[in-house]
Amino acid sequence: MTELFAQPYDISAQGFYFQTADEYQEKSAKTKNDFGFPVEEYEIQFIDGESIDAQLFTALGVNQCNFPQFLDACDAWDDQQKQKIILAVGECNYSFDLKSGHPDDFEVDIYEVDSLRELAEQFVDEGLFGEIPERLQYYLDYDAMARDLGMDYSEATIAGTRLVYRCA
Repeated sequence: MTELFAQPYDISAQGFYFQTADEYQEKSAKTKNDFGFPVEEYEIQFIDGESIDAQLFTALGVNQCNFPQFLDACDAWDDQQKQKIILAVGECNYSFDLKSGHPDDFEVDIYEVDSLRELAEQFVDEGLFGEIPERLQYYLDYDAMARDLGMDYSEATIAGTRLVYRCA
């Protein structure tokens, strides 16, 4: 379960940990500063959870207004959807609205390979460059293909998984 922390901007107030939007509402309603006034503004911080959720939190710029949708997304989205959002928003600079958006709104090609060279080898195996007889495959310059792929594709690591991706 993902755990967040609400850090008040008011330095005379104490923050609190929470895991659900209801828990946040309950605790924030009771939070007062040293002068007895209610605290209204918080910085939301990621404390504990899966590393992919921490990267999603950072990519989306989660704040006091959108953290409930973030918590819902952590539970509802699978790892591929989270990867797509992290790459689209964090790396490709797409904008995303947690309240109305969906990971399938983006066209991001993601391959779970360690390098561009490995992607080039995969493309040859899949026949992307046409039918190449096996006896000629030993003479292909995969490093040159990888450099060419580097014009459109980039590499990233998300939650310890190496990925190669392309934003369409």
